[in-house]
Amino acid sequence: MGPPRRKGYLAERKIRMFLHRYGWTTVRSGGSLGPADLVCLRKGKCILMQVKSTRKPLLYVEGAMPREIEGFPLYVVVDFGYGDIRVFTPGERISRQAGIPLTEFIEKC
Repeated sequence: MGPPRRKGYLAERKIRMFLHRYGWTTVRSGGSLGPADLVCLRKGKCILMQVKSTRKPLLYVEGAMPREIEGFPLYVVVDFGYGDIRVFTPGERISRQAGIPLTEFIEKC
């Protein structure tokens, strides 16, 4: 596993561990074969997550991403490092100042 893939895997792992602490069951889509890296399940609810990792203040995602897949919402989750993990709806401007902190997002779900 090369450095960029390993970085992505570590971000996915960190977010999966966080979600497990809040009672979510997560399934990883190995190799990112579709728009969602994680399928997250809890109490009859399902959300899909595309996980990104960067140390830069802005992140540019190429190509259009759907807002939902088969009726389930898709979110972009970005690990900016140093505990700053934020959640975005596809199409939003992805920056450290935008989005919702992951803790706040999970408490609302």
